Amino acid sequence: MISPKKQRFVDYIKNFTNLNDRPPTFVEIMNGLKINSLGTINWYVNELEKDGSIARIKGKNGKRALSVLENHISNSLPLLGLISAGKPLEQFDITDYINVPQKYIKPDNFALKVNGDSMEDDGVLHNDIIIVKKVANANNGETVVAQINNEATLKKLYTENNKIELHPRNEKYNVIHIEDEDEFSISGVLIGLIRDYDN
Repeated sequence: MISPKKQRFVDYIKNFTNLNDRPPTFVEIMNGLKINSLGTINWYVNELEKDGSIARIKGKNGKRALSVLENHISNSLPLLGLISAGKPLEQFDITDYINVPQKYIKPDNFALKVNGDSMEDDGVLHNDIIIVKKVANANNGETVVAQINNEATLKKLYTENNKIELHPRNEKYNVIHIEDEDEFSISGVLIGLIRDYDN
């Protein structure tokens, strides 16, 4: 076992690599983990190499690239903040990492914390953690993370006659009708849920 701080360092490299199809630079690690010194980054890399957690390998153009060794990969995904299950919410940024079952560890998956109760009839409750697969398109009836005019929300997607609707699963909330002038996109589809009964 490595320390929590070292594990966080490894998790950042792994998740950055999964999301960007390349390992992070030292500067990107420094900024992502809010570490103030490149010397500290170099210390972590050297220590984790000794632990056998990461390796420096020859990357493209002969540059050294960081690789997380498989036997030390943790079961974590980036937790991208809050997603509204009520009114649309601001877009999210990477804020943390969260341990999830191994079956959800895929390069295109990420986690969000649910804020609100508009999906409660589908069993998605306030403060639940949802696992989302990053996609740009979804099928009728799938629960999606949608972006509407730069705000994010969690709803069921329905399309008919070129019209898009986002349906809540709580009668207190209205259906959201996407108009032609709206900026609309799908960020992902719901594939899993984690609930902490201590909350």
